[in-house]
Amino acid sequence: MLLTPEQTLFVRGATPALLLSEAPVHDTLPVLVTRDGSVPWCEGWSIVPKLTLCVVDGPGEAGIVIPALAAPVQTDGAADPDGMADWCADAERAGGAVVLSLAQLPRTLDWPYLLNSGSAHGGFMPALT
Repeated sequence: MLLTPEQTLFVRGATPALLLSEAPVHDTLPVLVTRDGSVPWCEGWSIVPKLTLCVVDGPGEAGIVIPALAAPVQTDGAADPDGMADWCADAERAGGAVVLSLAQLPRTLDWPYLLNSGSAHGGFMPALT
């Protein structure tokens, strides 16, 4: 399934994140439960972080494709119009990315709330190269 760039937010960092809103895979992803502040692995899922397309692949037929080049990227809380290549490099260095599916994208990134709200689904997904 195709997910529009407006339904995503790529966040740069040592462990990059991909936030999804209204994703068709939301109910297929596990409910996010963090322990000791660490994000669990998302078993059976992987991510292919590429400059033009980003693929989130799950078990069976579950998965989405995002036209990444047109998607918004944030660096240190600010919009980064040229950041997709850097986000992909971050994901390669980290060996994957945290993927969170939410009802809607947050206006501000409140990581403690996002990771402990009980409404987020997802976890860390290893990168396939």
